[in-house]
Amino acid sequence: MHTSSLQQNILAELDHELAITRKVLERVPYEHADYQPHPKSMKLATLAAHIVNLLAFKTLFVQADSRDFLDQSAPKPGPTPTSSQELLERFDAYSATLRKALQESDDEKLTHSFQLTRGEQVLMDRPKAAALRIMGLNHSIHHRGQLTVYLRLLDVPVPGIYGHSADEPGGF
Repeated sequence: MHTSSLQQNILAELDHELAITRKVLERVPYEHADYQPHPKSMKLATLAAHIVNLLAFKTLFVQADSRDFLDQSAPKPGPTPTSSQELLERFDAYSATLRKALQESDDEKLTHSFQLTRGEQVLMDRPKAAALRIMGLNHSIHHRGQLTVYLRLLDVPVPGIYGHSADEPGGF
């Protein structure tokens, strides 16, 4: 009987989602960087950058035990990329850093707690693996879905996510 580790499962899921996310990010039309479908929505370039910057947050879940949103000395993402090339370069760099952090971790470390706070207020306290899946992967997938709606509204062909897209040959 073959059993795989928690770490191996997360890496496999991450690799799958990173490949899909990169395909979506490759289609972001920077000539519409300020586009927002609703006044409460993020701008296109801001949303794309947020998806990429979440990779650094996932790395934090693996490498640290906590993060306080009020900590002014905590690392902050760089400026919003101004081109597709900048966006994809950051995506590739952050993806590689996250994969390396996960490869250097193990099942036991992934069961340790990660706590997200705002000062004394605890916003989240979960095992690192659960934080990666819930606040990491699921959060990114949610925003990637939003981004595909922006693409559709801008008449940019949407790549297949979990199968074919209506914009691909043989799609729905």
